[in-house]
Amino acid sequence: MTDISSSDVRSGESQQPSNVDSSVPHTARVWNYWLGGKDNYIVDRELGDQIQAVLPDIVASARADRGFLGRAVGHLAGEAGLRQFLDLGTGLPTAGNTHEVAQGIAPEARIVYVDNDPLVLTHAQALLTSTPEGATDYIESDAREPEKILEQAAATLDFGRPVAIMMLGILNFITDDDQAHQVVDRLLDAVPSGSHLAIAHPTGEVDGEAAQQAVDMSNQAGVAPMRLRSRAELESFFDGMEILEPGVVSCSRWRPAVSDPARLPKPVYQFCGLARKP
Repeated sequence: MTDISSSDVRSGESQQPSNVDSSVPHTARVWNYWLGGKDNYIVDRELGDQIQAVLPDIVASARADRGFLGRAVGHLAGEAGLRQFLDLGTGLPTAGNTHEVAQGIAPEARIVYVDNDPLVLTHAQALLTSTPEGATDYIESDAREPEKILEQAAATLDFGRPVAIMMLGILNFITDDDQAHQVVDRLLDAVPSGSHLAIAHPTGEVDGEAAQQAVDMSNQAGVAPMRLRSRAELESFFDGMEILEPGVVSCSRWRPAVSDPARLPKPVYQFCGLARKP
């Protein structure tokens, strides 16, 4: 992954969109800060630093999540042969976005991004670049509105053909388990056999006490409420699906470049999984 230079981080403050509240931290902007991006404000960096003081490896966790996206999309567009992607909770554009990875392998790939953050919307144009053979689109919607998402995504995606549903760092903001499962189930119901579901989610499976302290800190700062889920809870979202190897694991350990078990990267606070709909 190519990171944006951290020297550019503060340059975004002079370009603040009028509909963005820079007095309250936002998770997408904090995440952007950890990834070395420039689309964040003082409150985001302050919260990011406070969380990092509790979870020293949080930057590694953010980068591992991004690495999982690249490897998962690479597998989906390559070996699995998928050409359609529905990416919910897109976040702020960085390097290695879904369409860049997918269309780098299959120029005809079609990608629909979904997010409801006004700052992401402001920068959506960066996500709408596409190869001439493919297409990208952006839907402004909350992930809790699957019907709206599916209706609008149908303008770009053919739901009669397999679709990769990407839900990285989004289900943790749907704190009610029943609602979270309803959203996932509705999306999966709309896609045919051969479709895939990718999930990345913060967990308490690694240094759980500190991870929960970081979540509490984030929630108390006014960020959208979020929660941790265990490996078993994440596996339940894949019920009835074929979970690809190596299963639900730390993002840093999902098909890393190293094959020697003794040299596997250190586990991070973000777990992930990829599964196929039979």
